[in-house]
Amino acid sequence: MAGGDEPDEPTPEAYSQEASPVGRVRPGTLLLASTDLLEPTFARSVVYIMEHNDGGSLGVVINRMSQTAVHNLLPQWTDLAASPRALFVGGPVKQDSALCLGVVKPGASIDGIEALRPVDGRVVMVDLDGDPEELDAVLEGVRIFAGYAGWGMGQLDGELEQDSWLLASALPRDLLAPPAADLWAEVLRRQPWPLPMLATHPLDVSRN
Repeated sequence: MAGGDEPDEPTPEAYSQEASPVGRVRPGTLLLASTDLLEPTFARSVVYIMEHNDGGSLGVVINRMSQTAVHNLLPQWTDLAASPRALFVGGPVKQDSALCLGVVKPGASIDGIEALRPVDGRVVMVDLDGDPEELDAVLEGVRIFAGYAGWGMGQLDGELEQDSWLLASALPRDLLAPPAADLWAEVLRRQPWPLPMLATHPLDVSRN
């Protein structure tokens, strides 16, 4: 099952060393669930890939908001959290842990800021042990995720061969998009033709 076989999942710690990207997927790639991927965890999901190398892949679902407010678990991050200030469900693996992604303000430098690790462009991984007041000057906002999606060696490549996912490049604003926006459809609409036609595809085809 896509991104959900926990025994094979790499952990975030497994990506502490640099590795070369494999294939078409790279940090900053979006995985868009295909219209045939109906498993509830990933149906119509948008996954932001943070790591992809010979050991596997790591990402977070960026369009699944939970009902838990950031203030309830990480009150010090409330002011920097993008609206709505809620935790997002990053994936089925280790939902008792949190990952944080942030978007750097245009032109801001993060040199020397140990709490920020570049991912792609203006997107950074944020150390939740850092001081949010010190990061406010350089970050537009952050999104905090409970859990993540992971794939073992070759697993994601296999799912791509089965057409379970469509690939797109992320824009910084995608990370902070409000859940009221249909991010899955919005990303499809900015892709080359004929992919925009899929944006109107109903989740339940029986209702079409």
